[in-house]
Amino acid sequence: MSEPLWTSDEIAIATGGVASGDFSVSGLSIDTRSLQPGDLFIALHDVRDGHEFLSNAFAAGAAGALVSQARDDGPNVRVGDVLIGLEALGVAARERAENCMRVAVTGSVGKTSVKEMLAQIFRSFGPAHWNEKSFNNQWGVPLTLAKMPRETQRAVFEIGMNSPGEIAPRSLMVAPQTALVTKIAPAHLEGMGDLAGVAREKADVFAGLQQGGVAIVPFDDDFAPLLSQRAKDYQPDCRVLTFGIGPGPDAAVLDLYSDGAVTTVLLSVHGREVSVMLNAVGEHWALNAAAAMLAACPDGPDQVGATTNALDGYSPPPGRGTSEVLALPGGGEIVLIDDAYNANPESMRAALAGFAARPCVGRRIVALGEMLEVGDGAQAEHAALSAPIEAAGTDLVFLSGAGMKPLVDRLGERTESKWAEAAEGLDDDLKFMLKDGDLLLLKGSNASGMGRLADRLRLWSAAADKQVMDSGVEDVARAKDAV
Repeated sequence: MSEPLWTSDEIAIATGGVASGDFSVSGLSIDTRSLQPGDLFIALHDVRDGHEFLSNAFAAGAAGALVSQARDDGPNVRVGDVLIGLEALGVAARERAENCMRVAVTGSVGKTSVKEMLAQIFRSFGPAHWNEKSFNNQWGVPLTLAKMPRETQRAVFEIGMNSPGEIAPRSLMVAPQTALVTKIAPAHLEGMGDLAGVAREKADVFAGLQQGGVAIVPFDDDFAPLLSQRAKDYQPDCRVLTFGIGPGPDAAVLDLYSDGAVTTVLLSVHGREVSVMLNAVGEHWALNAAAAMLAACPDGPDQVGATTNALDGYSPPPGRGTSEVLALPGGGEIVLIDDAYNANPESMRAALAGFAARPCVGRRIVALGEMLEVGDGAQAEHAALSAPIEAAGTDLVFLSGAGMKPLVDRLGERTESKWAEAAEGLDDDLKFMLKDGDLLLLKGSNASGMGRLADRLRLWSAAADKQVMDSGVEDVARAKDAV
């Protein structure tokens, strides 16, 4: 029988809480819909009070709960504040995995992809741990820490933010030996004010950097000097390493070649040249690979070869530029590029550049949701997408959200476009227009609804595929009858 993740005594000691009795848990959950038998249910107070779902949690098989109210629903540890208790449990998990190498990743774009690349590399070397999905906020980071098994050897933590002052406390919680900033770009400007504000906040990922640690910054970024200085301010004896394109960075993209589905990237890492194959298209994926390689082997070239082998074959997580084939009801098929998890001006341009590099036997079609939290320059940033759209040879453009109106005006009559107030409004028109051989890119901010549009296209395609299969069965049956 495997060792439990936590016992009730350990939880009580870590959080300063009081256990109602003896129990042990094999995992942690904040959502009864995804809770697994044996989990500790964390009764957080968010849109709803988690205590309202305690009976559901125990019905789903929770072994215990972390609560701030006296309850008799089932075994529990009671604390003064559930979120503070979860944070304390996360710190305790970090301290007991004392030999674990921890990496913290943030940035305006690419942080989830770099985190996933590092997770793939780390898994190949032994017990590893990483954020699920994009659990990178005020509860996601401590939850990820608290889920970390005691035998973990390598871990990577994505750290995000929506407003000032959020990154530093999460970095202090993780206490990374290596901390990395992917890029500074126009995202969350409504809270930060300007790009310099974004850079200062992202640089707070170095707040928890350990003595003798490594700070990794993007070589070609305008804010690289600011990021490097902030790293030294936080940890004067840290080493600052860089990644980028061409000669100069510690991890450099020397060349890349793509066949429209797989990209081969030639890298120089600590002076050692290696190549890695990625199931993704676009220059930004090569930069992500350089950053991940450097973070995985910051101390020199000795592990570079093994690290490259571990990264070979990397594919983006769902909604981050994945490619899939969808059947059409009338026959034929399209290729869907689902990059609908999130968007800002930088990631939009990168996605459109990757879209342009993919082969296409039919038409090139893009469906874009508005970019949120772009700040005062939102109208100009949306309108500016016309250039990369046209450069990609786009035949049809579908746009949703009030923020996309300036782009509709900029495209004018040069490129055929359709606008809707919400992504749902594009559904019927998009399905009607799709033809065999088309290449379709979907992208937008998470709240824009483009991800749900992608899901509806999949359901539509699955129904079409079933109709084709059912028709084939009927044809076989008729043929047998004829014989």
